[in-house]
Amino acid sequence: MCYRTKLNAVLKDIESTFKARFIEPESYTPMDEINGFSFMKTPVITDENQGGIEMFNWGLIPFWAKDDKIRKMTLNARIETLKEKPAYRNSVINRCLVIANGYYEWQWLDPKGKEKKKYLITPKDQELFAFAGIYSSWKNPQNQELVNSYSILTTDANELMSEIHNSKKRMPVVLKKEDRKNWLSGDEVLNFSFPYTVELEAKIV
Repeated sequence: MCYRTKLNAVLKDIESTFKARFIEPESYTPMDEINGFSFMKTPVITDENQGGIEMFNWGLIPFWAKDDKIRKMTLNARIETLKEKPAYRNSVINRCLVIANGYYEWQWLDPKGKEKKKYLITPKDQELFAFAGIYSSWKNPQNQELVNSYSILTTDANELMSEIHNSKKRMPVVLKKEDRKNWLSGDEVLNFSFPYTVELEAKIV
């Protein structure tokens, strides 16, 4: 799974890496650790505006939702069942890049996870990278506010992540640099499921 990420890069480096500009640069704040359960806004690039970097809320709210409570269950979306789940199936064609320069995972040191070891995971060949994401636009029926939100896709863990994420054996879909356009262009989602993976490295933090 993927509930905590890192994005502490300076704005100009993000823009340079992704060849896109922040639409509201003043809304971006570098953070060493982003907690998904805070449902905060983080930088994304959507298929609809590939030259712009926008701030979307983590935790997808489908357009039909009556309130935003579902978002605590939609931080991640399993790529294998994406087209079947009601929360996601209308958003399969809404692709986005979720920008990061790391994510965190905990290795269970005992069967119940009372003792854990925290790791920072990064791709070996990308200082800044993108998770495969899907997004949705939802209008709050209480105040008519438009909320743009996303979910990070997950797949079966590779060898490294199976050792670290040894409770669930899942990992987020980190895109290869050359596949960012393919993801946004609507390539078949299962093309990005394991064994699709980038080479990752982990360090204890």
